[in-house]
Amino acid sequence: MTEENPSLFDSATAAETVSDPAARIEALRREIEHHTYLYYAKDAPEISDAAFDSLMRELRELEAAHPEFYDANSPTQRVGGYVGEQFAPVTHAARMYSIDDAMGLEELEAWLDRLQETLGRFVPLCCELKIDGSGIALTYEDGRLVRASTRGDGTTGEDITANIRTIRDVPLRLRDQAQAMLADPEAAIELRGEAYMPKSSFEKLNAAAAANGKDGFANPRNAAAGSLRQKDPSITEHRDLSTFIYATASNAAFRMGGQFELLEWMREAGFHVNPDVALCSTREEVLAFCEKVLEKRSSLPYDIDGVVVKVNEFAIQDAMGFTARAPRWAIAYKFPPEEKTTLLRDITVQVGRTGALTPVAELEPVRIAGSVVARATLHNEDEVRRKDVRVGDTVIVRKAGDVIPEVLGHVPSLRPADAQEWSMPQTCPSCGSPVVREEGEAAYRCVSIDCPAQAHERLVHWASRGAMDIEGLGDEVIGRLLESGRVTDVADYYNLSEYDLATLDMGRVNKDGEAIHLGPVVAAKILAELQASKQRGLARVLFGLGIRHVGKTTAESIAQAYPSIQALRDASEEQLAAIEGIGAIIAKSIYLFLRTPQNEQVIDRLLAAGVVMEEQRVDSGKPQTLAGLTFVLTGTLSQSGMSRTDAGAALKEMGAKVSGSVSKKTSCVIAGEAAGSKYDKAVSLGVPVIDEAAFLRILETGEAPEGVGEA
Repeated sequence: MTEENPSLFDSATAAETVSDPAARIEALRREIEHHTYLYYAKDAPEISDAAFDSLMRELRELEAAHPEFYDANSPTQRVGGYVGEQFAPVTHAARMYSIDDAMGLEELEAWLDRLQETLGRFVPLCCELKIDGSGIALTYEDGRLVRASTRGDGTTGEDITANIRTIRDVPLRLRDQAQAMLADPEAAIELRGEAYMPKSSFEKLNAAAAANGKDGFANPRNAAAGSLRQKDPSITEHRDLSTFIYATASNAAFRMGGQFELLEWMREAGFHVNPDVALCSTREEVLAFCEKVLEKRSSLPYDIDGVVVKVNEFAIQDAMGFTARAPRWAIAYKFPPEEKTTLLRDITVQVGRTGALTPVAELEPVRIAGSVVARATLHNEDEVRRKDVRVGDTVIVRKAGDVIPEVLGHVPSLRPADAQEWSMPQTCPSCGSPVVREEGEAAYRCVSIDCPAQAHERLVHWASRGAMDIEGLGDEVIGRLLESGRVTDVADYYNLSEYDLATLDMGRVNKDGEAIHLGPVVAAKILAELQASKQRGLARVLFGLGIRHVGKTTAESIAQAYPSIQALRDASEEQLAAIEGIGAIIAKSIYLFLRTPQNEQVIDRLLAAGVVMEEQRVDSGKPQTLAGLTFVLTGTLSQSGMSRTDAGAALKEMGAKVSGSVSKKTSCVIAGEAAGSKYDKAVSLGVPVIDEAAFLRILETGEAPEGVGEA
């Protein structure tokens, strides 16, 4: 592995050196989940691909060394990704797998060795550029484009057909001669590739944003991903996106023997296929191709971050198959990042949306990998000390994965004599509240709900569908409410008058140059939604408050154990930890949150406004025949077409509890198509597993199958 940061990301001996593996594993899982959400849902990553890969590698090694901490919900147990709710879901014809990485030529050669040993000979390999874009899937029926989607979580993506149709290099109809070459010219085929934004288009887009006083995108990949998910296709049309297509959901649909021939067919069909591809018959040819591409990387009109090496023959690919997350017949050689030196002017502290305090290096601007870098994350206080960087140092900086700048260390001979060690402030720089550092975590956090730096995200989260579900309170409206001073925390929502909302300046003007306001009609609707939200119940309130580690399912478990806010406030940390599925880390987070003065004040104001903080026991009218049973759902329920959320709700109506993870206490696992690691965990623990047909019989009869709940 090419070293990114020996002190933080070198995980080669992680399993041997971590003193508290349980805490480290939990911290890594939380951090990876956070960055996965930012990458796939927000198109706004905070760390580089290389840094993310290193975190994932460390987690895999620790979990392998400590199988007693197995968790089916760990990021290592899934292919990865995030499916948003803005567009309709699309199920891919076959899973879109990730590709394992080789972090340097040494790892690439090791993979080539293993491949040759497995197959008994060196087989032809197809080498292609690894495009730094956004994954897409294109479905054609009878030669015509009928659907396009994002990669999503690998199994389900988002329907972006209208936006893809605006990209000029995507053929709306296959060329006749290419279609005739298909095994069944009228059948549906799904092709895969990357949508990307050329460097020149990216620069123009950010220049236009700056001219209008708006923030630009961090890099071309984010710009491409954000452009694909625009509600208005005309916006996508003017973003100047392009594509490279290079794969298919099923090789059986094509009358050809390998990847290189498939690329030739794609060119013939009208797709934009990258010209830098090579069919290599020796190891030396593979390495030479990688070296050649690395040399001309900076001169390409689009971003790449490596070379993908694939076994060319489809028959061999089929025989080798896949692991749980990636094909065995392919590897992605990731390029080493570019490094530069510059002056560290200052170390400031940034407060993130979850209250995490992150030290940031303020740098003398330096050009790295195509853009000017003036700031770089230092991650946390421990990292600053490990790197021993100080204000005034000449530091080594790189853009790992060509995305997020990072400080690697300093040049000792250039350190000023008066350079001082840096320490994290003991109070939040945004609100002045004390900061805390939880056991097993690297980050200090501000736990005040009133912290201005966290306000916007907390306000958005409170109004979201999974929390208080307040329709009309979208990101733009909330931003204007916050900027105007009408709200500063979630309790302020319930003090808004119709006048406050109707007169809200939306920051735009009409054709006559007059300011546009929210207006009385929308204001009345939002007020009605706010009134209705008061009755959502304690579980939704707990989730909406944004308590660290408390997701929707956890909030429901807490509300079942302590069905009123007063009972929850009276509970000790030990009592909270005793709730099934909670544990010490979550219990401490809840306990500290409820005893932070600013948070107590907000909760009291919510109560005074009439927000119900008791768990509402809704009588479904159905016999509670499944009471005492705990179910876990996995896979796709294709027969009924039900989502797992709807299926869980149906079980709850009959008294069952629905959990997101499998344990010895699980009564039954319901496994649909493409069931994942939860199925494997159930089998290993001896937990009963039923298919969708048996699940539908439960819904029909109200009775659990024989053997479920009898232990």
